[in-house]
Amino acid sequence: MAEVLLYHHIQGLTDGVRAFADDLRQDGHTVHTPDLFDGRTFATIEEGFGFARDAGLEAIRARGITAADELGPGLVYAGFSFGVTIAQQLAQTRPGARGALLIYSCLPVGEFGDAWPEDVPAQIHGKEGDEFFDEDLPSARELADSAAAVELFVYPGDQHLFADSSLDAYDAEASALLMERVRAFLASV
Repeated sequence: MAEVLLYHHIQGLTDGVRAFADDLRQDGHTVHTPDLFDGRTFATIEEGFGFARDAGLEAIRARGITAADELGPGLVYAGFSFGVTIAQQLAQTRPGARGALLIYSCLPVGEFGDAWPEDVPAQIHGKEGDEFFDEDLPSARELADSAAAVELFVYPGDQHLFADSSLDAYDAEASALLMERVRAFLASV
């Protein structure tokens, strides 16, 4: 079983993020879900970004790094959208990373070093018509093309936070396929 450190998206640690983590826990994985917003959740992406900007994006990311420091090595780093900025950094820079799940986002590899670590498998998930993921899609393709252990999954549709069952963007069919792929990934690391 894997130990997963899962970072929430910009709308906070929503019931949908908690449910996703609970599904993985039911499979026997240990899943940590640090609440980087101290219990605050937001109805829209814009409200969440407003809060994060006011609180300080770098300060919030630093809290995410601290959460990893408290757990030690051997983790699968996972993030939803905003949370990917932390998960990807840790997967690229922390010795002992077992894998990465980059959901709804992917940054250029150069943000955190010269190359993706060869021994760190990863999955990237997003929707082809999602305005936010579309910005990241070139980076996601480049990463998947350059690292044999990285898979890119692009789903039809335009919802951004489509695997969060507590939001209007939820897409049950795409979410089920994403979860199936995530389960297979976690069983292999």
